[in-house]
Amino acid sequence: MAKRERSAGDLRERVAFDAPIVSDDGYGGTENGWQEQYSCRAAFIYAGGSEAVVAARLQGRESYKVAIRSCAAARAIKTDWRMRNARDAAGVFAILSVDALADPAWVYLIVQTGVPA
Repeated sequence: MAKRERSAGDLRERVAFDAPIVSDDGYGGTENGWQEQYSCRAAFIYAGGSEAVVAARLQGRESYKVAIRSCAAARAIKTDWRMRNARDAAGVFAILSVDALADPAWVYLIVQTGVPA
């Protein structure tokens, strides 16, 4: 069976990417926070049943592979950032890896829920 090409119709989710920031708290100290850097449409891809995925599920974490269209902002995403489901404030994901090289049209991310930010 031939591999199906990804298309715009696969991009059913809206996600946002936040970078960590340190800001002045007004009392001489600092606060850690997040600042949105980029938002786009995304396709969530089944992560499969590898040993690492199964182990994460046993710990109450869900892993996903996410595909977004490649652009300068998408290629700038780092693993210390977080991804949010823009439709659901509770949907926050740690970014475990970013692959901007395998396919010139797409950036692939491995993300996981249940990881403290």
